[in-house]
Amino acid sequence: MDLTINASFLPQDDPDAALTFYRDILGFEVRNDVGYDGMRWITVGPPGQPSTAIVLHPPAVDPGITEDERRTIVEMMAKGTYAGLVLATKDVDETFAKLQDSTAEVVQEPTDQPYGIRDCAVRDPAGNLLRIQEVK
Repeated sequence: MDLTINASFLPQDDPDAALTFYRDILGFEVRNDVGYDGMRWITVGPPGQPSTAIVLHPPAVDPGITEDERRTIVEMMAKGTYAGLVLATKDVDETFAKLQDSTAEVVQEPTDQPYGIRDCAVRDPAGNLLRIQEVK
């Protein structure tokens, strides 16, 4: 098999805040911005990587989800325990300094993890946890 990751999905509950965070703070390109029935899906991705994308979608829009499940998802998003993503950078300290100067919610400063990775963590406006690992 020859598989690659094409898109990951993260919920967002404020499309404008999500757009500002992913485009203006992280520097991702906006690939698509689609509205339907009062909701908005935004696709972003890192410059120079056109086949890798993150779809920022309204939470719990699946018609098969019950109201209780929808409420649980929204509660988990508010706590920052629903979704996450791991990003990579060549210099985590430099990246963290830029994030610290922004509106990103810092969860963990750059740390040498016991499993051999140096990383930091922030939350996006919807509460999604983003770990940023240093890769050489």
